[in-house]
Amino acid sequence: MERNIKLTYSYDGSEFFGFQRQPGFRTVQGELEKVLGTVFKNKIDLVSAGRTDRGVHAKKQVSNFYTTSSIPLEKIKRIINGLIPNDIFILDVQEMNLDFHSRFSAIYRSYEYYIGEDRNPFQSRYVTFVDEELDLERLNKIVSPLVGQHDFSNFRLSDCGSNTTIREIYEAKFERVDKKTIKLYVKGNAFLKSQIRIIVGTVLSIYFGKKPENYLIEMLKNPNIQYAKIVAEPFGLHLFDIGY
Repeated sequence: MERNIKLTYSYDGSEFFGFQRQPGFRTVQGELEKVLGTVFKNKIDLVSAGRTDRGVHAKKQVSNFYTTSSIPLEKIKRIINGLIPNDIFILDVQEMNLDFHSRFSAIYRSYEYYIGEDRNPFQSRYVTFVDEELDLERLNKIVSPLVGQHDFSNFRLSDCGSNTTIREIYEAKFERVDKKTIKLYVKGNAFLKSQIRIIVGTVLSIYFGKKPENYLIEMLKNPNIQYAKIVAEPFGLHLFDIGY
């Protein structure tokens, strides 16, 4: 009997060439499918909630796959975690209805982007650094126009394969994590390729006076006009949650 298995897992993206399977490169999907193929003795094609860029991390990623194997769920989790590299960890394994789809069944995704105000080599893979203390109130004023439904054509890379650029952002807010670290929390129905990194790059460019104060608003208001895309580094970006 066919089963639909949902995997919830986290990973450190530092040593991966992105999430999506690519011949000749180490990727998150590639490593997982290799282990799953060993466990289930046949080729496994993962369906996943989203794809992260090279160097981007995930505190919670979700994928599903189909199998006729009768291996119990707890044993699946234990075996995979015993075989998978240490920079991936399976948090949960569930059996879902056959119509569950980790991408299309998701109702929201959320990301966190961490910015450090004090350079620290121990955080360099997980935080993007700036050289001064940041004003949260001003950052939140810059980012606030993103909330709502918009055409985000100017917030994706040219090789983005999405059929539509209309997305809805439910929440976008900068918060302080500790004395030397802040984060941007963004929650939306879905995101375009590198959308969060372009948002962060744009906001910081406005904040530091490299772009005019109305630059982000103009990018939203004029989706048919090409604006320069400022893409923030990947290291500070973490896929935080996916809701169903």
